[in-house]
Amino acid sequence: MSRSVVFLDEMGVGPLWRLRQGGAPEAAEAADVAEIVEAAAAPVAAVVEAAAPPIPVAEVVAEVKAVDVAAPVAPTPATPAATPAAPAASDDTAWFDDAPPPPPARQLSDADIAALDWDGLTAAVAKCARCDLCKTRKGVVMGRGDRQGDWLMLASSPSRLEEREGRALPGEQGKLLDNMLKAIAVDADSDVYITHLLKCRPLDEGGQERLPTEAESAACRPYFERELALLQPRTILTLGSMAAAGINPGEKPVRGTVRQLGKASVVATFHPEMLLQDETGKAKARAWADLCLAKSTHGDSHGE
Repeated sequence: MSRSVVFLDEMGVGPLWRLRQGGAPEAAEAADVAEIVEAAAAPVAAVVEAAAPPIPVAEVVAEVKAVDVAAPVAPTPATPAATPAAPAASDDTAWFDDAPPPPPARQLSDADIAALDWDGLTAAVAKCARCDLCKTRKGVVMGRGDRQGDWLMLASSPSRLEEREGRALPGEQGKLLDNMLKAIAVDADSDVYITHLLKCRPLDEGGQERLPTEAESAACRPYFERELALLQPRTILTLGSMAAAGINPGEKPVRGTVRQLGKASVVATFHPEMLLQDETGKAKARAWADLCLAKSTHGDSHGE
């Protein structure tokens, strides 16, 4: 307790708590204390002068205010322990920035591809770099369907939609093909496999679709031949003129005739995309004749 407070207490001058009208409690308390101190300043000064050096009135007022009306002080929160700094990154791998890129995956030879099973063939197609189409493609399109089916539907190369979805003949094209096969009593879900001669979409420098080069067709041919060997279909229906010409390079296809590829019979018809654009109905009528020929040939090859 300060010396000023002791003197005030001896004089009988203590804090007087009185709320003034219209004022805030804290302000009223501070004003009352100031008035009390000023009133008692003279006698306090006289007493103190004889016993000790004089104390300024302002100091007394400040000490009284500090003791009687000061707001409680919130405890200072403990300073949290400093988070240890993260250790500096090691320089052990700095050499990696200057390391040469890893070598490309080894490309399979024709003989290697000829020994693959279905899963191995799918994996090989996905990472193929046997021609420059691997630099422009957005994806590859492997065949789909019944891998033990008697019927093979063969197109030339994937379209933009097929490349985007990674699926042979999706959407309306696939639905139309299913209906075409259903019309000749062929179950598209259990007896048909659909694929392309090329697994990538050929594009020109402007990003437009183009015909595949001979080198591109030759590079992709082993994949198709392996599909053919694993599937062993009885009847192949080529979809579109490019597939009809590409299945037997050097041989001119003739619609309405039956050709052979190994033990399989080959019949040419229109691509479903062209039939979807046929407003006259002429192409659809000719496609129906092709389907009937294929169905008849398929039955004959089975001894029916």
